[in-house]
Amino acid sequence: MAQARASFSVDALKLQVFLWGEREWQVRQRIESVLSKDPIFDKASRSFLTRSELYHRALAMTNRLHELLELHNWSAEEASIAFRLIDEPLPMQLHMAAFEPVIRTQGAPELRQKFGELIAQRGILGCYLQTELGHGTNVASLETTATYIPETREFEIHSPTLTSSKWWIGALGKTATHGVVQARLILPSGKDVGPHLFFVQLRSLEDHKVLPGITIGDIGPKAMGGYNAVDNGYARFDHVRIPHEQMLSGFASVTPDGQYVQPPHAKLSYGGMLYIRSSMVSSGGWTIARGATIAIRYATVRRQGNRGADGLERQVITYPSVYYRLLPVLAHAYVFVVLGHNLTKAFGEMTTRLAAGDTSLLAEMHATTSGLKVLVSTTAAQDLETARRSMGGHGFSDFAGVGRLYADYVPAATYEGDNFVLDQQVVRAALKAFDAVVTKKTRGVHELTPSTAYLRHLVSSKSSPSTPSLKWHDPQSVVSLLEKRAAATVQERAKHLHDPDASVDQRVSRAVTDAFVAAQVGDFVKSLEETVGGKEAVVLRKLYNLHLLTTAESGLVDILSFGLLGPTTQGSDPTRDLRLAIKRHCEELLPESIGLSDGFGFSDWELDSALGVYDGNVYESLWKRAQSEPLNASEVTEGYKKYIKPMLERGQRLAARSKL
Repeated sequence: MAQARASFSVDALKLQVFLWGEREWQVRQRIESVLSKDPIFDKASRSFLTRSELYHRALAMTNRLHELLELHNWSAEEASIAFRLIDEPLPMQLHMAAFEPVIRTQGAPELRQKFGELIAQRGILGCYLQTELGHGTNVASLETTATYIPETREFEIHSPTLTSSKWWIGALGKTATHGVVQARLILPSGKDVGPHLFFVQLRSLEDHKVLPGITIGDIGPKAMGGYNAVDNGYARFDHVRIPHEQMLSGFASVTPDGQYVQPPHAKLSYGGMLYIRSSMVSSGGWTIARGATIAIRYATVRRQGNRGADGLERQVITYPSVYYRLLPVLAHAYVFVVLGHNLTKAFGEMTTRLAAGDTSLLAEMHATTSGLKVLVSTTAAQDLETARRSMGGHGFSDFAGVGRLYADYVPAATYEGDNFVLDQQVVRAALKAFDAVVTKKTRGVHELTPSTAYLRHLVSSKSSPSTPSLKWHDPQSVVSLLEKRAAATVQERAKHLHDPDASVDQRVSRAVTDAFVAAQVGDFVKSLEETVGGKEAVVLRKLYNLHLLTTAESGLVDILSFGLLGPTTQGSDPTRDLRLAIKRHCEELLPESIGLSDGFGFSDWELDSALGVYDGNVYESLWKRAQSEPLNASEVTEGYKKYIKPMLERGQRLAARSKL
């Protein structure tokens, strides 16, 4: 490992500041030093804990975080950094990610005045009750009802069917005292005006018992041990009454006499959902970064194969089959982290405008975050499994750390909108833009948004259908190719509007989102001298271009189907040229891989991986961790007398009998 660190040219600290921002990096280091030394946050035993023990450990960590927040007088920003430093889901994460933001953005001033400080100080603990046993992504078909009763000025929350039971709700099972409930609003006239949000108390603030009329419990263990520390719960409501003012009426509302007041924009309530989706880009990037760091460090010190002149076996990372898998994963992490920062800024601007009644950015943000949520969550899940498998047998050990990351991350493909359903929303937005710009020409090229900029290739006289003599080393050439791919797939989808093939929505959504990301990456490349400069800019340019090249490679079926690659001047096969360009980029980036992964700034405490330790002593670390396995506490297992000994004696007896 020391040799690898002596070989790279980048400054890891400079990259850390580039990725985190100087202030956040400094704050992060300060808070990490506090948490890593606190025994409450020790990770040594968690692999051996039961689900109940993991849940109670998570409660202890959450409580300790709030004690530290008060002790050190951490700001809201510092508190957020502290929670993000915990590398596992906690029961109360959705209090901050969903419950608190939706009250802040959609609650009426009176509701915020009454409960705002309690929510902020965790005097009440919240959850977000949307998903039901029978419906998830299809929010419009949720069955829980909220019937307004003007005589008492109350809403009656009710679960009319088994399938209307709220399900999968984080922190609901045992922790939350209150919740924001998504329920169908039924007016006194009997008219159903669809799902709206309501603030409902779930448990007593005196003894934490569930309130009358509500049935609550935990839904049980999740696949692969993921989210085991979180009490995902269920709830049923039996005609539960809440005051009129506990409807979240910042947008839509009901007057005291039962008249419905529509929101100024039909999709204003999407703000909370878009907040979570926008944050998933950055969080997905950092999750990939963890997996990439562990796998690259391990592949650097792991040696296999014939011995060279130096008497050593070959470093695993130098095999093309390994670096071809891991370096694109590294590129994804850098791209998504930086893209996430930009998206957070864009979301902030949209939120400011929404507060002023300006909804002009909402449709663009919805289309962009839908596509990015699909792309990032799909890519991250695949990348984590790629990282785990690259480590061979040891990657399957819980001590490697990547399997745990995968188990906790993979639900991201489903929550906040199932990816295959979101694909349809991306396609719907793309077809709407195509119809306006290309078919009806009611919008000009100058009106194209970042998510639809690729359509200019269908209307601009300067754009050729194919890309002759494409320069794979030039990022802008690859960006143009990926935009043309998006334009062609959307045009083809529009052509067969009423007779689409079975996979077309996934292909169109991927092409459109790839084009958006590619254009952003093209801008990243242009700004590298300004944002980071020096040798780091040179290396990051190659890393960003590797992302573009591998994106083009994954889209070759469509690229070739639409004839987007023209003949090369040398008469060579452009697809082979592409793959050779990927290989060259990987070979040039290989000596920088440890520096680039160090650039994420993860400590050993954060990664909690025997195979991703900073000093590279992976075998010593793995051996040490194995000694803590409870089965190793005694030389002879307690199951010997009851199970093993009878089996051995039976087998020996039968073997002796067979000789007679």
